[in-house]
Amino acid sequence: MKEQKQFFDKLASGFNDNSFVKITLSKPAYKGDGLLNIYIRPVEVKSELVFSCTYHYQTNDQVKNFTLVEIENLLKELLNQKFKVATLFTLKEDFTLQFSKKGKVSTRTAAPSFEQKPPVSHDKPKAGRAKLGKYLELLGVTEENGLVIPKMADKFKQINKYLEIIDNLLKNTDLQKKIKVVDMGSGKGYLTFALYDYLVNQKKMEATFLGIESRKELVDFCNKTAQDCGFENLTFENKTINEYKAKKIDILIALHACDTATDDAIFKGMQANATLIVTAPCCHKQIRQQLKGKEPQNPILKYGIFKERQYEMVTDTLRALIMEQHQYNSHIFEFISNEHTRKNVMLVGTKSNKKVDSKALNKKIEEVKQAFGIEQHYLETLN
Repeated sequence: MKEQKQFFDKLASGFNDNSFVKITLSKPAYKGDGLLNIYIRPVEVKSELVFSCTYHYQTNDQVKNFTLVEIENLLKELLNQKFKVATLFTLKEDFTLQFSKKGKVSTRTAAPSFEQKPPVSHDKPKAGRAKLGKYLELLGVTEENGLVIPKMADKFKQINKYLEIIDNLLKNTDLQKKIKVVDMGSGKGYLTFALYDYLVNQKKMEATFLGIESRKELVDFCNKTAQDCGFENLTFENKTINEYKAKKIDILIALHACDTATDDAIFKGMQANATLIVTAPCCHKQIRQQLKGKEPQNPILKYGIFKERQYEMVTDTLRALIMEQHQYNSHIFEFISNEHTRKNVMLVGTKSNKKVDSKALNKKIEEVKQAFGIEQHYLETLN
């Protein structure tokens, strides 16, 4: 079609005369794989100019490099089939190619958004979201001079990865102007403080934070640290998750809450109709204890290490399905590389308005339980 040919002609021309700035692919035809946008820009790799594609997923970004021919072939596959809008930015003009639901193609030309090209260096430093503020020093992550303590380097990477994930989740979450964030099982508060600093101090969001922790010494430490940092809307309470009465929660966080404490936190979030539930489960004991002494039918489960991993997956799959029963879109993904922590799986639920197919979900849950000889998942018992 002539409109698509016009787009590729302008791309080739922009690449050849060095006026090409970037391409943005947006308005995905479907969102089942979580891919929201693709950003394409020129970068220099080993003295050769190539196209760097950033695949922006709901929970992370992935980068791949392509030649001009490869990028043209990729775009031909993606346009209309995967994305309905492609905008080509050059120093001469902005050119938009758009596909309607019925496949009708239209184009639009506008004045250039860019007067000069951004740098084409491939080694652009990644901006960490965790600023080297006072809280990191008080929590023992950095020294007085702001340098990260070597043994805390993995913790600092974990903090930044966590903020990146939350940032991406919030871009696709409809929140009220004033929000309440509750962190259940907040521990020493590394991630609680980091998220507060990022959302309140850096992004200027109106948010109040509450950390729930059963160990009084950690609660006292965190409250003093929050006061010393001037984090006025961050407080911690000495309670168990069950003792906390959930009235209003916009974002519920439960990272590494042990065993069924994760389920208690998920239930509190669903009970409060939280917009976003973010958990990193650990210590999956409930299902293992329930099946102790039973001979597994699947030969894979004969081996202890496989059995442990399998029951972790089964436990979190059932959690995800139960969350879907309560009108949440659920996602399970790797939080951070397991070279930094073994507890690296994140289970996220985003509140949805979609009608729930309860019958189909009930069938899936029962099939999983039957396949592994499970009588009941703890989260099912909470009401």
